[in-house]
Amino acid sequence: MTTKVTVLGTGIMGAGMARNLARAGFDVTVWNRSADKARPLAEDGITVAEDPAAAVAGADIVLTMLFDADAVTEVMAAALPACGPDAVWVQSSTVGLEATDRMAELAAARGIGFVDAPVLGTRQPAEQGKLMVLAAAPAGLRDRVTPVFDAVGARTIWVGERPGDGHCLKLTANAWVLSITTATAQSIALAGRLGLDPQRFLDVIAGGPVDSAYAQLKGRNMITGDFAPAFALDGAAKDAALILSAIRGAGVDDRLMHAVHAQLSAAADAGHEDMAAVIRAVLPPPENASA
Repeated sequence: MTTKVTVLGTGIMGAGMARNLARAGFDVTVWNRSADKARPLAEDGITVAEDPAAAVAGADIVLTMLFDADAVTEVMAAALPACGPDAVWVQSSTVGLEATDRMAELAAARGIGFVDAPVLGTRQPAEQGKLMVLAAAPAGLRDRVTPVFDAVGARTIWVGERPGDGHCLKLTANAWVLSITTATAQSIALAGRLGLDPQRFLDVIAGGPVDSAYAQLKGRNMITGDFAPAFALDGAAKDAALILSAIRGAGVDDRLMHAVHAQLSAAADAGHEDMAAVIRAVLPPPENASA
């Protein structure tokens, strides 16, 4: 019998994940708060539900890919009562450590399995099925969700059995990603203000021990002004706040991430979309220039 998977949230990441699940032969249903973002998925043979409860009815696997902890909590409050007793909740939204604990408790109270499974990647890997899944769940649940992870990702790392272990690694990795991005923006801004072609910075690190594929990708976006959303800036600022909370809870100095969060938040507050647009906060336009 075909496994039925419901994806709640069809934004930058969820839409690509849903399409890859359908291509892999799963019976896929989706729901999204903004229905216009979900309806195009019907062209891929995916069922588009009108509300979360209808979406999860009869689902074997329920995958949440929503913006933040508040969104996941609100949506699952409506969805959980409609989940069957054998359903498994795969929670892939980046929600932080405390919220992950609360969600695991919600699942346990309903008697359904819970898998902490945030992902690493942006729009393109999500569309290509090349995300990295950072998963944590009791060993007895792994076989059930592995085919789902294989459909959406190029690699699954089982971090541990405790809910939150996957999130611990996700926040650690995202701290690196956000730091690389803001540091790249700083060097590109500095090169330009010193009268250099900023591309020279990317060229000088290319292929060397301090090179980074992500710095090259986002650096080119910064130079060309291509800020089409791939890693949404408001999501990056949200993640930075979650990382700050984890850092403080772990007793690690937070000054670097505090600065990263400030830069990302400033760019997000200015209305920019992709994380590469943090360059606009690092290098604001001259006072007399148009925005």
